[in-house]
Amino acid sequence: MAGIKLRHEIWHMRMRVPRRYSAIEEKKEIFRSLRTSSKREAQVRLPAAEAAILAELDAKLVLGVAPAQDDQASTFSAAVALAGMRGFHYRSASDLSQSSIDEIVERVGALRTTDTPEVASALLGGVETPSLRLSQLVEEVEKISIHNNRFKSTEQMRLWRNPRLRATKNLQTAVGKDIEVAAIDNAAALAHRSWWRKKITQTGQSADTANKDFSNMAGMLNVYFDHIEMIDPPRPYSGVHIRDRHAVKTAKPEMPVAWIAEHWLAPGALDRLNDQARDILLMSIETGGRQTEIKDLPPGAIILDAEIPHILIQNTEGEHRREIKNMVSTREIPLVGLALAAARRNPEGFPRYRGTSSYSATVNKYLRENDLLPSAKHTISGLRHAWESRLKKIGIATDDRGEMMGHSVASARGREVYGDAMLLHRKLQLSTEIMLPVPEHLK
Repeated sequence: MAGIKLRHEIWHMRMRVPRRYSAIEEKKEIFRSLRTSSKREAQVRLPAAEAAILAELDAKLVLGVAPAQDDQASTFSAAVALAGMRGFHYRSASDLSQSSIDEIVERVGALRTTDTPEVASALLGGVETPSLRLSQLVEEVEKISIHNNRFKSTEQMRLWRNPRLRATKNLQTAVGKDIEVAAIDNAAALAHRSWWRKKITQTGQSADTANKDFSNMAGMLNVYFDHIEMIDPPRPYSGVHIRDRHAVKTAKPEMPVAWIAEHWLAPGALDRLNDQARDILLMSIETGGRQTEIKDLPPGAIILDAEIPHILIQNTEGEHRREIKNMVSTREIPLVGLALAAARRNPEGFPRYRGTSSYSATVNKYLRENDLLPSAKHTISGLRHAWESRLKKIGIATDDRGEMMGHSVASARGREVYGDAMLLHRKLQLSTEIMLPVPEHLK
């Protein structure tokens, strides 16, 4: 497509313009100086020069087409890219009007006689920032984040979407209207915080709930501004936070192992709980897995025919897609005792609860109504804490406990972790040391 040609003792690139660019480039060929008299050096520089021209033509192609309302982001991104190819950050016309005359002259000087008006718009700030209302932000961010969210199930997407919708609605209420996203400034964020302070005073809601609102808004704005390639994007929620010095940190109470053995594993204790809910509970007791990691296991993730029966916790695509909490949670968990017996009864997982949100409420209600909880504060979420305590009791180091439970050892240490991952044989040894006896009625 491109070659080199010597002109006035300087080598130039000679490139035939591909047909797809005919709408925005009249010339059949483009010449560009390679700024060298050395043929060898010119050949070295040719690929980069060709790539730069093609990128510039691509940007012109986007800019040269009148955008639809929902394609403004693409046009803006193209303007940003085109300005960058000429060595400038994109700046709006109003922003440039406040800059020095030298910068404006420099940008005008970078224009070529062959440039189209669209190129001039990119260099001189004539392309408008995409128009998007606050009420449209969640939907737009969801589209932008489709790859990052590709493992989320329908239920996980609902849990992702709802708090963000709530945050945008709360901000709309705070400022009194559905404003443009580009108009969300620090004053709007402060109004959001003031609204929450009043709500907390009136309703007693926690500051943590408000701070989640602020965090969700900040995250969505960051994703959107990054998507449209805005240079030096605003950070309106920077420093916006509500602190409650009287707030008491609460922790989920651990489920006592003796209570589990005496009350839950007693004959008849779990008989009126449906089979799948019962077996998810039993697997949770002996794996330390998160509730979602167990109930959402896809078919094929329970591996019973291996030398060491185990479950595989990982992101899953397809019909039974699910996203695990984070990448360090990817792991193999050996099946022993109660967990192995439950897995054998459910080799393809738990379709009744997979991808739903009803498991926790169902089991906690059953345990409460049948006096199977040590106190009103206890819930089945305390099982994970109990499993780690059992490991701690036999002297297992913090790092090893964290690896077995899918915690970030690197975060706990504050540095990178080196060496091989814990082998499944070692995990089996530790799990066997702490497993509970399996009553005959649960085998």
